[in-house]
Amino acid sequence: MAEFQDERWEPSFDGPTRSSRRGGRYRSYIPDGLTERPLMLDPALSVRAQEVEASVRRLATSPRSRCLEGLARFLLRSEALASSRIEGLQVSAQQVALAELAQTDHSVTRGFTGNAALVANNIHALKQATTALATAPALDLPGIDALHRALLPDEKHQGLREVQNWIGGSDWSPVDADFVPPKPALVEPLMADLTAYLNGGAHAPLVQAALAHAQFETIHPYTDGNGRVGRALIHTVLVRRGLTPGAILPISLVLLTRSRAYIDGLNSYRYQGPSTSAAARAGIAAWLATFLEAADAAATQADKFSEAIEELTRHWQRRLAEYRSGQGVRSQPRANSASAKLLIALPEIPVLTTRTAERALGVSFPAARTALEEFAEAGILSRKQVDRGTTGYLANEVFDLLTFAERELASTQWDTRKAKPGRAVPARPQN
Repeated sequence: MAEFQDERWEPSFDGPTRSSRRGGRYRSYIPDGLTERPLMLDPALSVRAQEVEASVRRLATSPRSRCLEGLARFLLRSEALASSRIEGLQVSAQQVALAELAQTDHSVTRGFTGNAALVANNIHALKQATTALATAPALDLPGIDALHRALLPDEKHQGLREVQNWIGGSDWSPVDADFVPPKPALVEPLMADLTAYLNGGAHAPLVQAALAHAQFETIHPYTDGNGRVGRALIHTVLVRRGLTPGAILPISLVLLTRSRAYIDGLNSYRYQGPSTSAAARAGIAAWLATFLEAADAAATQADKFSEAIEELTRHWQRRLAEYRSGQGVRSQPRANSASAKLLIALPEIPVLTTRTAERALGVSFPAARTALEEFAEAGILSRKQVDRGTTGYLANEVFDLLTFAERELASTQWDTRKAKPGRAVPARPQN
């Protein structure tokens, strides 16, 4: 039975002020496990869950979903920035892309800062850990621990916490905290229950992702980084259950944007009493409704981005046709030529060198160089010296769309003209 348990915090001499040194009473929350908790959705919520899942599935199976992998990769920048303790968003998507390029083409040494390299390394580690967790035969605690280490490589307290933590209030005591998770002795059995639930399929993918995320945040199993790991678990569930082929759905950013509704939903999830009670049903339903709306908004925004990329690709096709006609050659590149392949790949790989294009497109070095130069002359790519003798080719319009998407995902109205971004985001691209 879920309950709040009265605890006593002993006075300490460590705090800087009298109030921080005082002891007092607080209440920690003990949730029910997930594996044996009954779940009964009312008909309207059940229908809504199916509608949102169908919307996500359509997005994931759409022919244009390929370009969303690029969006997802660059949106990981927000998590990477927090993980690396880099303040602000002065590290642009373009700099991160160049730093990523340097990981595969060591001749690239210019055009990005040390901070951008840190972010790129963190994204790479996070992608590896998330992929390993999503594709493992069974999800287990060591895999979640590995994800935690990838997100917080500098965290000195690795593994499950052995101390009491809390959310809000003072840094020194849980007495005035907004929420106090279970005491340390309960963390390991609750996490064992959570991993067992994650390996099952009793509930639909979005419902499972919602319950797993809320349970993880309620357990708060690590001393730091619980929010980031919990958000990554959402995508892990969706990939494991086959709803999305990759982390193409920015649910975590929607939840961060609508933080008040998110916190209210989590508080509702933390019911008291038997799991079969009306209070339990109402609390879980309130959280699921919040999560489903976030998933629906994420799918809508991702689809909007894919439409923008599709329109941009059509502009590129027209621009390339005009340039080629002016050069006295056929307006459309031959099928399976380097130029035709580049046109398809560019939204996902908006920065290239000749060497990386050769590998990505599966063409010869001269063919890759000719295609890149053709796109640069047509005004589709811009050239940038990334080292002595090495030229980088950048699709700046893709980076502009990524920036607009990131800014809109930080607006509570998903439109920066109606509501300004509510958190730090990159500056609006200059025309």
